[in-house]
Amino acid sequence: MVKQKIIPCLWFDENAEEAVNFYLSVFKNSKILNTAKYLVDTPSNKPIGSVMTVSFELDGYGFLALNGGPYFKMNPSISFHVKCKTKDEVDAIWEKLSENGKVLMPLDKYPFSERYGWLQDKFGLSWQIIFADDVEMTQRITPILMFVGDVCGKAEEGVKFYASVFKKAKVGDIFRYGKNEKPDKEGTVKYTHFTLEGHEFGAMDSAHKHNFKFNEAI
Repeated sequence: MVKQKIIPCLWFDENAEEAVNFYLSVFKNSKILNTAKYLVDTPSNKPIGSVMTVSFELDGYGFLALNGGPYFKMNPSISFHVKCKTKDEVDAIWEKLSENGKVLMPLDKYPFSERYGWLQDKFGLSWQIIFADDVEMTQRITPILMFVGDVCGKAEEGVKFYASVFKKAKVGDIFRYGKNEKPDKEGTVKYTHFTLEGHEFGAMDSAHKHNFKFNEAI
């Protein structure tokens, strides 16, 4: 069983099983833990006996996939950071996840990594794949929260609030935007990492125009 107190729940319409099997084909050391079916009528109007949830692990990190109906769609306001020990590994994961997906930042060399790319896969889930050979792999897959629109500039406040809710919590270093990084406001969060109940998260502000925001899909 996954020993996580906080487990990301991914909202799908009716293709949760297909998505989970796709992710298992991408990541090694991955498995399905449990499948639950609809036993009573619900607002999603899914047939009795059809798959409701699939709990699964990707490289030891736990997820829950839900067939919840066409109510919420995943978007890049929450993405999953995948740390890789080699550039070849970055390329291999990128090639699989990008199939019929959408590139948000091209796979390339950046000031913060020699090999990095950001994409939204064919199921709508967003991934940041990064070469990070100098980082201790305590948690290979990390949820990243991007504060945009009317909550842009509130990443620091949000992180500190979450840390105040959970007993086992810690806020790490905060890297901030400088005065020449418009449209982002100087002093807002370029990136920060934090832990809740022993699990890693990341957060950032983005003042660029985005046609999405946080919702119930994750």
